[in-house]
Amino acid sequence: MKNKYKDEYLFVIIGILIGVLATLFIINLNKDNVEVYEKKSLSTVVNKVKDAVVTIEDNNTSSGNGTGFIYKKDSKYGYILTNEHVIEGNEEVKVTLYDGKVATGTVLGNDEYLDIAVVRIDKKYVKKTVKLGSTEKINIGDTVFTIGTPVNTEYRNTVNSGILSGKNRIVETTVGEDEEWIMRLIQMDISINPGNSGGPLFNINGEVIGICILKLIDTKLENMAFAIPIEYAINHIDTFEKNKEIKYPTLGIITVDAEDTSTLLSYDIELSNDIYEGSVITEVKDNSAASNANLKKGDIIIKVNNDNIKNKEYLKYKLYEFKPNDTITITYIRNNKEHNTKVKLK
Repeated sequence: MKNKYKDEYLFVIIGILIGVLATLFIINLNKDNVEVYEKKSLSTVVNKVKDAVVTIEDNNTSSGNGTGFIYKKDSKYGYILTNEHVIEGNEEVKVTLYDGKVATGTVLGNDEYLDIAVVRIDKKYVKKTVKLGSTEKINIGDTVFTIGTPVNTEYRNTVNSGILSGKNRIVETTVGEDEEWIMRLIQMDISINPGNSGGPLFNINGEVIGICILKLIDTKLENMAFAIPIEYAINHIDTFEKNKEIKYPTLGIITVDAEDTSTLLSYDIELSNDIYEGSVITEVKDNSAASNANLKKGDIIIKVNNDNIKNKEYLKYKLYEFKPNDTITITYIRNNKEHNTKVKLK
């Protein structure tokens, strides 16, 4: 009996060994045909939106290229959002679709302070439009990605991904002929380059939450890129499509930064030593919104609707959030005392 059981165990062990060896042989035989699927791949959502992304070039190709995206089509046309600095100075641009087809784009409207423009193409070129999302529904750390044309058209349709790094970042820049300006942007750690400007920043669902605009460049910095919140474009799309200018409000004043003591002295204005932020009025125009609110030369504007004003760029930025005829509250310092006044903008 013992010998019989030993024989049975031996057969079982031999059978197991043969099975293991056969399995290893089959795996080795087919190892070159194994397919690996990445569960967190962006390929599905990229394929869903890629046909709505375009390359935009100056018709004379002297100013390089940028990116845009088709957000809408009607019975005649497709409509593209991009940066104003991508189409600057052009009434028409060259638009290359994702599949390589080329269309002529007509610039409908743009604004240099928002750095947003709308371009129109014939609807026959439109294969896909994107859905415009919201920055309110995305959190810091969420996955985001871009599709664009960095550097030149040889790298058209480049996909880059990363995470949302921050919201409400105040970034200093310039508009027009080196006019100092600030923008409130969203930050991502995606590597973008010249040519990505105007391209879409997507969330994980393929909704556009921003328009790529710039990155900080310094040998000590890496992957600090920014996008315009899509809400800024949504709020003005109708104006751009109708080729109308955005009307910004005015206070009717000239100001100097509180920290610019030498310039203030030339206007015979001297501030207390403990005042180092704010926008100091050096001139009030007659019959202006400021004069009607009794603001005067030497007043230091420190708040607009409880938002702190660091300098004249911040003051202009805050004012441009409103429309003509809106009423705001301005907090200012006069004779070392803080005052509030209601101002109806013009």
